[in-house]
Amino acid sequence: MDIVLGLQWGDEGKGKFIDLISENYDITARFNGGSNAGHSIERNGRIITLKMIPSGIFMNGVQNVIGTGTVIDPVSFKKEILNLQVFDKTIQPGNNIIISRKAHLVMPTHKLLDIFMEESSGYTKIGTTKNGIAQAYSNKILRQNLRVGDIFSSDFQSRAKHILDRDYRMLEEEGMIVLPALEEISKEFFDGVEFLKKFNCTETEIYLNEALSEGKKVLAEGSQAAMLDIDHGTYPYVTSSSTTASGASNGLGVSPKKIGEIYGIAKAYCTRVGNGAFPTELLNEFGDDLRMKGNEFGSNTGRPRRIGWLDLPALKYAVMINGVTQLVLTKADVLSGLKSVAVCTHYELENGELVSVSGILPENAKPIFKWFTGWQTDFSRMKSSSELPKEVIEFLSFLETELEIPVAYLSIGPGRNEMLKLTDKYL
Repeated sequence: MDIVLGLQWGDEGKGKFIDLISENYDITARFNGGSNAGHSIERNGRIITLKMIPSGIFMNGVQNVIGTGTVIDPVSFKKEILNLQVFDKTIQPGNNIIISRKAHLVMPTHKLLDIFMEESSGYTKIGTTKNGIAQAYSNKILRQNLRVGDIFSSDFQSRAKHILDRDYRMLEEEGMIVLPALEEISKEFFDGVEFLKKFNCTETEIYLNEALSEGKKVLAEGSQAAMLDIDHGTYPYVTSSSTTASGASNGLGVSPKKIGEIYGIAKAYCTRVGNGAFPTELLNEFGDDLRMKGNEFGSNTGRPRRIGWLDLPALKYAVMINGVTQLVLTKADVLSGLKSVAVCTHYELENGELVSVSGILPENAKPIFKWFTGWQTDFSRMKSSSELPKEVIEFLSFLETELEIPVAYLSIGPGRNEMLKLTDKYL
């Protein structure tokens, strides 16, 4: 099993890379997160945003697994499938989507609780997508939630109504101002559940392990990214699931011994959505211009992303904890035309100490930058790595030396096929 995951704060271009290589696999499997994800892929000149559905969905003969480590909102799932069917009528129940019976459900009141906590002064404002993901995971840990397999039980509706009634009363007592009718959100939820029942729901751990034993190739896909991991990310401004390579093993029920390549995706600069420390952030007109040039707006929410130079201490940390074997670098084309390009190599703490690897991102740290000569390149005309200018080669060589892994792919534009597979010949 190979793994693709983000190494920064998400939005690195995982969907595009997975879509590009998924034709080489028999199965693509999502191991974490929920409808808070937003993977954009290009099809026939149109950008399609996937939320719950794995990025191999449009590949003929590829099975797509939504694993145990995910949380599934039946309402959002139904809307996503119906939207995808506009592009591809073959996306139907029973065809190429398999869902874990052990994946937890996102209840409609989870989303309301998420909104309430984000807007209430009594809680830390995280900057979530307000999709109820944290509430679903927290109830999972509290052992108070329902799973996909429960929707087939005779008492599911009564158990679900009990949770909805309980949560709704709590929101009323807490004084949530805008509160939709319980009957309305309950009906939409149960309609989504009936739609979900049409799909192949099974023990995906057994399915995946049997497939691997038969020699089939599995590609594990993560949502969000390493620096948003619940344990290893920049807590509390993180997501609520494990976004790392170890999370893929746990979220899919596949032994670490069966993991092969670990592809880490990173931008040539950094972006972040939501709150939290960001030492290299560019709070100026240049940062605004880079945001527009790189189209740095959330594929799921449309929110403008925060912009900063590449953060090497955080990237080294992400490579280390994930055991990344190959780096996929995106958005270098966005930096084309600049006279110089910066990389933060260290943080300087208030006591003068220099930090070269860190997952904490100290609030008052001063970023120490190494500057590179910029590149003036029309990447859209490139056909092979032999055409890369020396300025880009110097930048890539520096990253390979510092990270001690190869830069295996370089994205040279937003299009699906605008990706160079690199070899040692470009160095």
